[in-house]
Amino acid sequence: MMPVHELLSRVRWDREFGRGNFELGYYDHVARRILRIPLREAVFEEGNRFSFQIPDAAGELLTIPFHRVRQVFRDGTLIWQRPIPPDR
Repeated sequence: MMPVHELLSRVRWDREFGRGNFELGYYDHVARRILRIPLREAVFEEGNRFSFQIPDAAGELLTIPFHRVRQVFRDGTLIWQRPIPPDR
């Protein structure tokens, strides 16, 4: 399976593949479920292969480790998925 940071790099740099509306499904420990966010809301720091940031309801940036990303959608279709651990 392709690591999620490599898939996101392809979305960013491959013009043909990157066309469409992408969403990330990440596991939220507070909600105890997978939350989906538009990829365009994610903030990626150059060279950071461990996490990205998303704004919360108050506009504060939350750091999300890549290992919590469980799904990637393109135009509503699931294109990448990592298994959810059984204890979740």
